[in-house]
Amino acid sequence: MPEKSLKQRIHDGEVLVGGGASVATDPDQLRRILDGATFDFISTDSQHSAFNEERLVTFCKVADEFDMPVQFRIKHTRNAYLIGNYLDLGTTGIEVPQVELESTVDEAVNYFYYPQIGKRSWGGTSRPVASEHSGRVEYAKWWSENGVLWMQIESINAVTNARKLAKPGVDCLSFGPADLSFSIEGYPHHWLKSVDDCARHVAEQLKGTGIAVCLRGVAPENRDRYIDMGITMFL
Repeated sequence: MPEKSLKQRIHDGEVLVGGGASVATDPDQLRRILDGATFDFISTDSQHSAFNEERLVTFCKVADEFDMPVQFRIKHTRNAYLIGNYLDLGTTGIEVPQVELESTVDEAVNYFYYPQIGKRSWGGTSRPVASEHSGRVEYAKWWSENGVLWMQIESINAVTNARKLAKPGVDCLSFGPADLSFSIEGYPHHWLKSVDDCARHVAEQLKGTGIAVCLRGVAPENRDRYIDMGITMFL
């Protein structure tokens, strides 16, 4: 087990890089990807990909062989009520796409955490289990200290309201550059003119909160420029 969890590393402001793989990846192929991997977590997607729960269970079991956290992007914002079910399949974290409303964040937090923080239901034999887990209350506490919850912001509205969306229980605001670009193009006179402008603005809003900002599709040679802006996660 790593000395610090992914969640702890996020809140400590470490620069973290994620890899990606389809949930349908053959287990042996996934093992080859993870063997000697230089990334800190692996992301898999159902928003824009076919999704099968049994495949996700297998994916998470293989990743667990390598102590590799799995971040899972759910199909739709309105599926936030199913977050607890997805977590019971073995994921370490959840990404909610196209978040616009504080009520979506509230729902996600509710179903991500157990009482007394949220109202996630108890159960799930495929859940990540810590070696120090010794009971229901202890596991709920461990989960609140280790599970990773992302909100994906993909519009001018979400960017300008980023601080309100970064509620307690949220660990990261991630960007969807393509959908955000559509939104930027719809507001040609807005003061935020580019994805970089938006990323810089959100990083400034979250400074000192311990909540990270994650950007997709940044080439390794360009990361330093974004790190200087305050971006600490890349996928």
